[in-house]
Amino acid sequence: MGLYLRGKSFWMTYMYQGKRIQRSLDTDNKREAEKRCSKIIKEIVEDDYFETEKLKRISFDEMIEKYLQSHAKQRDGRTSKTLLLFFTGYTLHQITTKIISEYRQTRLKKVKPATVYQELALLRRMFNIAIKEWEWCRDNPVSKLSFSVGNRNARDRWLTLDEEKRLIDLATNPAWLRNLLMLALHTGMRRGEILDLKWSDIDLKRRIIMVMKSKNNEKRTIPMSNTLYTILRDISIVDISGRIFPISGSSLRQAFDQTVVKAKINNFRFHDLRHTFATRLVQNGVDLYKVKELLGHKTVTMTMRYAHHYPESLRSSVAVLDECYNFTTILGRVIDQVT
Repeated sequence: MGLYLRGKSFWMTYMYQGKRIQRSLDTDNKREAEKRCSKIIKEIVEDDYFETEKLKRISFDEMIEKYLQSHAKQRDGRTSKTLLLFFTGYTLHQITTKIISEYRQTRLKKVKPATVYQELALLRRMFNIAIKEWEWCRDNPVSKLSFSVGNRNARDRWLTLDEEKRLIDLATNPAWLRNLLMLALHTGMRRGEILDLKWSDIDLKRRIIMVMKSKNNEKRTIPMSNTLYTILRDISIVDISGRIFPISGSSLRQAFDQTVVKAKINNFRFHDLRHTFATRLVQNGVDLYKVKELLGHKTVTMTMRYAHHYPESLRSSVAVLDECYNFTTILGRVIDQVT
């Protein structure tokens, strides 16, 4: 190891596995230079030095570009633009847990917690891929940050039977709207999944709908109700390879919003049709695991938000207490004590 003064700063030179490492220590104080030199040598020995140098060269913009090319999911493009507004120009080495915490606090002043959760989840996912697949780094700065928002931002809006009747009765313009809404109410499919749905994904003989690409990039199969089967059977098929509803997202949004206003239904979004589907099932005693599979949730945790809609499903659990004790004997003792 060599330590020498060049100009106004101390420099170090060090040989490691046949490589000569030279760098400025950015100080003219010899004692401070020795400390910094020792720290760098420690990093070299622990094999962290070259990783740090690599992180200093790779920008956040490069990570986002590579991620979107090979791993992008629905809505990642929009979310990544928000991240870029804050992190563009940073190298991966500069993005620390402290910086991410500052980002979180800034965003929470502007948007809902669930939106921040989605942004941080994407950031964490990109770093995980950079670690496991690209070997760009070893640690994920997002994983050290607690950013759970719990259920503070979870919506639980669903249609009453009366609201549903008003909505369907008034969904006459455009002509495709009523059928589309019925599909949503009888499958719980997301808006994007419905707009992407093709006739080739429909099997009328087996009465099933195949969602080829969901939010989680996983396929799932949804059985048709008799009502939905009749609706799909009676729609004229123009092109078997074409979409069932060849419309844009903006056209659907405009038609849906206008109909909701006419039906005098307050605080209701298209995604709430999915909540309505799940709530109807749970209220009628359908097992939460089955609801999870129909909705395409990865874990039952997301589906658990609907559990409170059917408290009667818990009654059988407490009924076992009657079997554990001699109910008649206990009741007799209680009566004796009262009298």
